[in-house]
Amino acid sequence: MTEQYVLGLQEIDETQVAVVGGKGAQLGGLSRIDGISVPGGYCVTTGAFRRVMAEVPSIDELLDRLSRSDPDDRETVRTLSAQIRRAVEETAVPDDLAAAITGALAELGEDVACAVRSSATAEDLPTASFAGQQDTYLNVVGSEAILRHVSRCWASLFTERAVIYRQRNDIDHRTVHMAVVVQRMVLPDASGILFTADPVTGNRRVATVDAGFGLGEALVSGLVNPDVYKVRDGEIVARTIAAKQRAVHALPAGGTHEVTVDSQRQEQPALTDAQVLRLVRLGRRIEAHFGRPQDIEWCLADDGFQIVQSRPITTLFPVPESGDQENHVYVSVGHGQMMTDPMKPLGHSMWRLTAMVPMHEAGGRLFVDVTRRLAAPTSRAGLLDVLGKGDPLIRDALETVLDRDGFVPTLPDTGPGGPPAGGPPAPLETDPAVVTRLIERSETSVAALERGIRTKTGPALFDFLMEAFEEHKRVLSDPLSIQAIMAGMEATWWLNDKLLEWLGEKNAADTLTLSAPGNVTSEMGLALLDVADVIRPHPELVTFLQGVEDDGFLDELAKLPGGTEARDAIQAYLDRYGMRCVGEIDITRPRWSERPTTLVPVILDNVRNFEPGAAELRFEQGRRKAQEKEQEVLSRLRALPDGELKADEAKRMIDRVRTFIGYREYPKYGIISRYFVYKRALLAEAERLVRAGVLPEAEDAFYLTFQEFHDAVRSNRVDDRLVRRRKEAFRSYHALTPPRVLTSEGDALTGAYRRDDVPAGALVGLPVSAGTVEGRARVVLDMADADLEAGDILVTAFTDPSWSPLFVGIAGLVTEVGGLMTHGAVIAREYGLPAVVGVEQATRLIRDGQRIRVHGTDGYVEILP
Repeated sequence: MTEQYVLGLQEIDETQVAVVGGKGAQLGGLSRIDGISVPGGYCVTTGAFRRVMAEVPSIDELLDRLSRSDPDDRETVRTLSAQIRRAVEETAVPDDLAAAITGALAELGEDVACAVRSSATAEDLPTASFAGQQDTYLNVVGSEAILRHVSRCWASLFTERAVIYRQRNDIDHRTVHMAVVVQRMVLPDASGILFTADPVTGNRRVATVDAGFGLGEALVSGLVNPDVYKVRDGEIVARTIAAKQRAVHALPAGGTHEVTVDSQRQEQPALTDAQVLRLVRLGRRIEAHFGRPQDIEWCLADDGFQIVQSRPITTLFPVPESGDQENHVYVSVGHGQMMTDPMKPLGHSMWRLTAMVPMHEAGGRLFVDVTRRLAAPTSRAGLLDVLGKGDPLIRDALETVLDRDGFVPTLPDTGPGGPPAGGPPAPLETDPAVVTRLIERSETSVAALERGIRTKTGPALFDFLMEAFEEHKRVLSDPLSIQAIMAGMEATWWLNDKLLEWLGEKNAADTLTLSAPGNVTSEMGLALLDVADVIRPHPELVTFLQGVEDDGFLDELAKLPGGTEARDAIQAYLDRYGMRCVGEIDITRPRWSERPTTLVPVILDNVRNFEPGAAELRFEQGRRKAQEKEQEVLSRLRALPDGELKADEAKRMIDRVRTFIGYREYPKYGIISRYFVYKRALLAEAERLVRAGVLPEAEDAFYLTFQEFHDAVRSNRVDDRLVRRRKEAFRSYHALTPPRVLTSEGDALTGAYRRDDVPAGALVGLPVSAGTVEGRARVVLDMADADLEAGDILVTAFTDPSWSPLFVGIAGLVTEVGGLMTHGAVIAREYGLPAVVGVEQATRLIRDGQRIRVHGTDGYVEILP
């Protein structure tokens, strides 16, 4: 069959991206929507591009060199991409292909002015926006000029910015092809952009219109400020009319030029109110057709709107599906769990199945719907108090939503009020045996899970797991466990409040909790210092570990002098803590036992930065400081009026905090221990599907939800297109920043501190561990890349328990996410590290290597000259 090199827009729909690229497919789809006018035109297909590329001299060698180049080596990328563009533009278009292109042009009119636009197969997609990556040429006249500009569009696949964008997004240059759209040129009175959702707030009910005189290039290039309209529910709710001094117009012989707008016209609106509302109605029709918010380029000529482009707005955070038209307010789970990265489908579906409250997925993240709790006055106050103690930014974001008239309905308090039936639980005694009993219960439950799962395979495994999830939730909701956690937290809050009131001292509990006993997460960090002690005396082991890349290194280690002891020490560490990893709430993340190389850089840092016996010494120093602080506080209290009474109360609370605060970390350890048992059984099941030819590789199962995985095991079938779509979606979710609070209208709120007690230019956050420290900032986004020296300050997005081994070697901590009682804060206090968390965009605003000062008592970070 002869390949079609040209297709009319009416012959195309949005499914044909592979043939006509993203822009062409969208335009084809647009041209099929009732009531939408699209300028007439055609597409030169990707088949034409491949045909020409096959003729380009040395193209394979050039593409090979380009693929091997480093995107950070701008000079090499610039040189190679320029060579490829020149080679493509200089390659003659074969006669039959040229005839097809010019023949289609004749149908539009031989000397009609056209817009010639690039349309790559990896642009304007729901999962990637390549806006501005390739070229557009306006007002091109005549067949010779059209052919020349089609060649330029093909070459623009290799602009420097397009090449770097693909390399940074792991897109193979050879898999992207270029189509070209040739359209009749519209000579508009006005033009601009319509966003069918507010691109700043994310609100899906607010459309934004940018408008200027003449061609849209004046707005796109930043030549003029546009008029801006905001439209909500068919009504203009805000407008800004700009002074539009310049415009871009078409020249009769081809090309465009800038003109000065008549002074009397400059401050006139480019559109009437009626035209704005009509345009937004058209936009809503386009949005409904494509099923998601759109970024639309439009032109107005003779009072008629022509749509010249529409693409998805890829920067909006998706809204959880609620299944109704009611208003909803969602709070991020990831900000509380210290894991704001996207989760794979198996990960978020299993967290939902084992969680204590219903959760909703959007953008690979989980959210809890708090609308009903916000609606009733008593539950609202309790929710704001609890969330505000953890993360003031979440509270502020929720209060912003509550300030909007009528968004959250007011409901009466449910239930009769007063204490629950049976009265409040009995007060918990300050007794270490309570913690011992809880840990024994958890260990017994995990051991029973390990015994029970050993013989389970196939559908029986999934039935067993559903029962195991109920036991998981029972352990998690154990009233005694919750009482113990709350006892430690409430004692901390009491001490901070009362000692501030009585002694004028901020965050006094931070020192009183140093080296609290029984904290499994801080013990994990210290235990890796003991591992370093085993390795340090043997230089050959250190040299070997410096070159380790393979996760099977433990067997090799045992062949070196001192290696058997080193292997046994690392293995013992993995037996105790190997179920942990960064992002551990996502069961699909590789655990330390699966990827022990992750720990090697931290072990080497410990070998380099510490003396033998550092773990015991650190713990003992902390314990002694806490003891001294206790004596000092009690002595100062006794000197006050009613001093003995105050000192007795404080002593009771200090004992209470030291008894229970360490347990705060244990339930998460128990959850993750169970998760590793589940994961090993599920991976074995995935391997069986691989052997049966159902899955190409075991980790493809991670892109199925738990129920889909169950169905696959039962039916021995998996939809590979579903897995492929999920992989693409997961890749795209990394580009999205999850908000702390999200509404059903799409508003993404991060909250604000609203403080005026910090120096100008300082970065504001939440004080979680007292003290002030100055040092070199090390911005670390992946624990495996950490290269820390003594005295460094760790700056990162979030820290879950797996980061604790790094805490022993640093002087301070700054994170973008966190609260008073999240893991990083608890461990920072135990180790005595000044820490500020919840610092918005800290990893972007602080450069690696800069000197900074962390004010852990007052909650801000200064960047030093």
